[in-house]
Amino acid sequence: MATYKSFEDLEIWQLSRELCNDIYEIIENSDLKNNFRLANQIDGSSGSIMDNIAEGFERNGNREFIQFLYISKASCGETRSQLYRVLDRNFISNEKFEVLKLKTIDLSKKIGGFIFYLQNSDLKGSKYKNR
Repeated sequence: MATYKSFEDLEIWQLSRELCNDIYEIIENSDLKNNFRLANQIDGSSGSIMDNIAEGFERNGNREFIQFLYISKASCGETRSQLYRVLDRNFISNEKFEVLKLKTIDLSKKIGGFIFYLQNSDLKGSKYKNR
């Protein structure tokens, strides 16, 4: 696996950014924007996916990065659950829901795969180079 110089290089961060933008588009282009609590929750949880990847990466140690990746993965599940609420309240079509649900499932699997890789890697991050 390649060495990444920034979190922006990570496919999981790029995919989470795309999902976050998809969610924002729904909020802005539907009546969801008038359901402030749900809009705020799903906007926050989708943003949390990408933000926790970035924060964990910037900590420069695999143990902390893995912990933040687990939080990111959990936020992905939270976003998927909230998508059901968005669907049930008729803010999106079944087709749009299915596309976004599959994106969250795929992203969650990729985050999980990256966690597995880091857990089994000899790389420990620059924080632990001299230890």
